[in-house]
Amino acid sequence: MQPGTHFAFGDHDEHGFVASFTATMPAHLAHWYLEREQFEPVPGEPGLFQLSEPERDGPRRVRQAVHDLRRQGYTVQADIRLDPALSSSPPRPVRPNGLMERRSRLAQAAASATTQRRATPPTSSAPAARPIPPQPASVPAVHLTASSSRRSR
Repeated sequence: MQPGTHFAFGDHDEHGFVASFTATMPAHLAHWYLEREQFEPVPGEPGLFQLSEPERDGPRRVRQAVHDLRRQGYTVQADIRLDPALSSSPPRPVRPNGLMERRSRLAQAAASATTQRRATPPTSSAPAARPIPPQPASVPAVHLTASSSRRSR
């Protein structure tokens, strides 16, 4: 192993995909990182971690863990098939999401004339307006006087 390596990933005959950390890495921090990457401690093997549920896309998950730890600035050593820098997974098929086609249809619709707005006024008459009620003939006047003994607020 190269000096300064923090983590090592590989295959194990009995435990499947495994990871370990070196003395350059604090144990509690390595344990925390590996658990976040879905590795669990191997009972009876101090410092050795195995991938939980390796049958569920194990190689890709290990490559992702190697990638994540390197992105955090750690030096990681991995087997060739588990190293994302050395091995590439087969390209995933690209499914068209139709975004470009949808944008094109929207742009064409925005540029064309609409059938909902007409240039000519409608032929039907305007709705009848509500009549305004007449004002009463006599409106009572209320006069308020302020008392000089009290202060207004």
